[in-house]
Amino acid sequence: MTVRAYPVLVRIDIVTIFPEMFAGPFDASIIRRARDAALVEIAIHDLRDWTTDRHRSVDDAPFGGGPGMVMRPEPWFGALESQREQSPPGRAILLTPQGRPLTQAIAAELAAESRLILMCGRYEGVDERVRGLADDEISVGDYVLSGGEPAAIVLVDALVRLLPGALGSEDSTAEESFIGGLLEYPHYTRPAEFRGQAVPDVLLSGNHAEIARWRREQRLQRTRDRRPDLLPTDE
Repeated sequence: MTVRAYPVLVRIDIVTIFPEMFAGPFDASIIRRARDAALVEIAIHDLRDWTTDRHRSVDDAPFGGGPGMVMRPEPWFGALESQREQSPPGRAILLTPQGRPLTQAIAAELAAESRLILMCGRYEGVDERVRGLADDEISVGDYVLSGGEPAAIVLVDALVRLLPGALGSEDSTAEESFIGGLLEYPHYTRPAEFRGQAVPDVLLSGNHAEIARWRREQRLQRTRDRRPDLLPTDE
């Protein structure tokens, strides 16, 4: 395997009971181009391959009663032990609403890893003993999804677009939302006027210093208006 410098992500392994959920998102757009360019390798694994009964069961009723089903520990232990036999063993991440909220900083942190193993839970969640297999737990928001698969897709997208060459230009991510703690400034393109709404004169001026100043002001104002929690106390 070619050794690549930070922050190129070599491999992402995803363990799930619904492998088919990843075919569309990972076969299009930026992720597809990054895979074709060998910037990232993504492998999908069916958790049921590590079951031992003829029904390939991955869940059971919770001890103590209660609604729903819980994912059993045996398949997860088999899957993670199998994955960690490879080199590098990888950083295992459980996608769960109880995890660290995903931020741009965390995406950059994870993009520094040479290998990630994403664990997609289902039903009422995983047996608590499975949590001990994870090196980290990540949440994509304060809401409940049907499983970890949509969260894994979000996480992979956030990571892959940070890889050098994934977007075609190294400057593409420099002033996006959350870079530097601020939201992104407004964008305009042709025509210069559309249905009575004109592009700000400064963007047509050719004065790059003034344009940079205007964009900085817009980032600050938009952040104040929409996400004041992101602003440092001295802004």
